[in-house]
Amino acid sequence: MFKLTPILLALLYGLAMYHFSAWRTRRELNARSSELVDPNLKVLTDRMAQVLDLPRIQVHLYEIPQVNGLAAADGRIFLTRGFYDRYRTGDVTAEELAGVIAHELGHVALGHSRRRMIDFSSQNALRTALAMVLARILPGVGVYIASTLTSLLAARLSRQDEYEADAYAAALMTRSGIGIEAQISLFEKLETLTQSGASAPAWLLSHPKTVKRIHAIKALQARWED
Repeated sequence: MFKLTPILLALLYGLAMYHFSAWRTRRELNARSSELVDPNLKVLTDRMAQVLDLPRIQVHLYEIPQVNGLAAADGRIFLTRGFYDRYRTGDVTAEELAGVIAHELGHVALGHSRRRMIDFSSQNALRTALAMVLARILPGVGVYIASTLTSLLAARLSRQDEYEADAYAAALMTRSGIGIEAQISLFEKLETLTQSGASAPAWLLSHPKTVKRIHAIKALQARWED
């Protein structure tokens, strides 16, 4: 009989926690969301659906006040009530919301949501292994260092996902005839809309700095024009 190591136990624990978290999130989304029906927005999503050779793009309205968009592990796209309300008051345009939807479609198409199951489990195992080693070298603080290093790795992977989804959205918005200007204008409003400010250095954030995201999109546009 094989003896389970702490790392293997951590991996199994990570998988169990992921599945529990996914189940809890799915239940929450099912209970607090419904299909978003907006004629002006549908015109734009239909154009994107045509480019993607899809019959339509279904978007769900998640009834929470925060300003956000998200892609669930099962591939569904959500906009929050807070985001949609800002659109209805004129703070956000239909084209800017379409850019958010395109970004979340990018997360789905590029497999980011599914890959997070592997990342979640492997990071938990890595945290445990580092903690075991560093606890012997630096008693008392080794565990905290291991946790910090793993969190930095997770944030870096998340930022890379955001850049990739931005590029996907830029390509989709361009091919749909909507253009990337809406993406850029939304980024310029984003910190005000979310009231997030710049309270932490970029390398600690799960999303890249807004100015860097804008620069990356403009660089893509310049390359495509060339």
